[in-house]
Amino acid sequence: MTDCKFKTLLGAFAATVALCASSFGAPATAADKTARPTTDFFKKSVIYQILPQHFTQDGTIKKAAEFLPHIKSLGVDIVYFCPIVESDNDMDTRFWSKRQKASGLNNPCNPYRMKDYFKIDPRFGNDQDLKDFVEQAHALGMKVILDLVYYHCGPKAVFIETNPDFVVRDADGKVKNGKWSFPELNFKSKGLREYLIKNMEYFVEKFDVDGYRTDVEPAVPADFWAEAYNRVSKIKPDVIMIAEGERKDAQVDAYDANYSFKWEYGLINVFQGKKPASELRNIWETQHKQFAKGSRLLRALDNHDTASDACQPKMGGARFEKQFGNRGMDAIQVLNFTIDGIPFIYNGNELADDAYFSMFADNKHGRTFVAWENIATKEGWARMQLIRKLSKLHKGNTALWDGCTKWLDNSAADKIAAFTRNAKWQNMLVVVNTRNESVDATVDFNADAMTTALSYGASYKQADGKLNVKLAPYGYLVIRHE
Repeated sequence: MTDCKFKTLLGAFAATVALCASSFGAPATAADKTARPTTDFFKKSVIYQILPQHFTQDGTIKKAAEFLPHIKSLGVDIVYFCPIVESDNDMDTRFWSKRQKASGLNNPCNPYRMKDYFKIDPRFGNDQDLKDFVEQAHALGMKVILDLVYYHCGPKAVFIETNPDFVVRDADGKVKNGKWSFPELNFKSKGLREYLIKNMEYFVEKFDVDGYRTDVEPAVPADFWAEAYNRVSKIKPDVIMIAEGERKDAQVDAYDANYSFKWEYGLINVFQGKKPASELRNIWETQHKQFAKGSRLLRALDNHDTASDACQPKMGGARFEKQFGNRGMDAIQVLNFTIDGIPFIYNGNELADDAYFSMFADNKHGRTFVAWENIATKEGWARMQLIRKLSKLHKGNTALWDGCTKWLDNSAADKIAAFTRNAKWQNMLVVVNTRNESVDATVDFNADAMTTALSYGASYKQADGKLNVKLAPYGYLVIRHE
């Protein structure tokens, strides 16, 4: 898609160049490359992440399948499983990450330290369980993607002895550990590359999975991902590829979307009051200049890392649900579902789950799991209904999944984020209060007709060619306009 022009029907604004949700960057500042096209299904999609050992009380794939109707009811299109292949159970703590040691659980199984890439971890189930899960998800109209951990493996990975060139070694031939104390995979080895691509083909062919999320994507050579995508897409042409990382040209040859850590940390800093609301605009504008044109970003806050590490000082000392309260998290969900990109839900977010957990916990090591009882609480039920409304709004309005984004100046830019989304004759206005205090503000916006699509604690009126808004703490306003 090309850059587009935005003009209100009243002509209150002069014609101005706006950036499309599906077109990052204006010609003067954008990266030279263009992202490969993706499907409308993906652009419309809502992603739901499952950490299996945390998702249910028994932590199995089979049990997770029982919740697929619930997940579908949220408007979810893609279910993303954290690693379900066999993790290394080596007890030598020299090869444990700092986080694994700090958990205090003494569990050797790190879900991101692999032993056998072709085997389902017995803690989660077996081959048939995964086949059944995928089949049931497909019957409900959802796709399933798996987590790939190709930067490193466990010290007891099955191929280390048989294929010594698969891991990086020092001058003495000893296995060299990478950043997290794990053996680093050697992508100079043609055999390793073929092994891993066969691994990707295996899960698509045998289990009919629909794609992959790739862990620490920038740490693996870009040409490997391009080759892997070309091979796997011959089996499944619409295979989904999501990169955990912000490599600006990742979507040129291989990927459908990137993570956006800058956006996530921007949300944290803004809602913690460390940065003004305008910081979100600054991050958005910077990224739209950096990424290849047409790139798509995931819009998330919580995930298995942030939820597990929530007690770390850098995260604020508690789960975000506790830091910002239910209303604050509601406001964040509104932002993530209405700004350009792909909305992302971490398991339990839809229930206002605020329990701390560790991704190193399992049924033998102090597992905690999603607070499903929250469905019966006022807060949990309200959040679930909000997610359902936001999913319907996102999918049902082209402006939200394939429209232009234009940020609007306002008189309370330290507290309020305001922008429009526009596609052909469909137009949406979004105004969100990022502070736990009431705000009155004037937004540089005028329209001929306006209809409220979604709101909380908000009122508005037009005067002198501008929009006057009153917002309760964490109040928000989503308007259809002409």
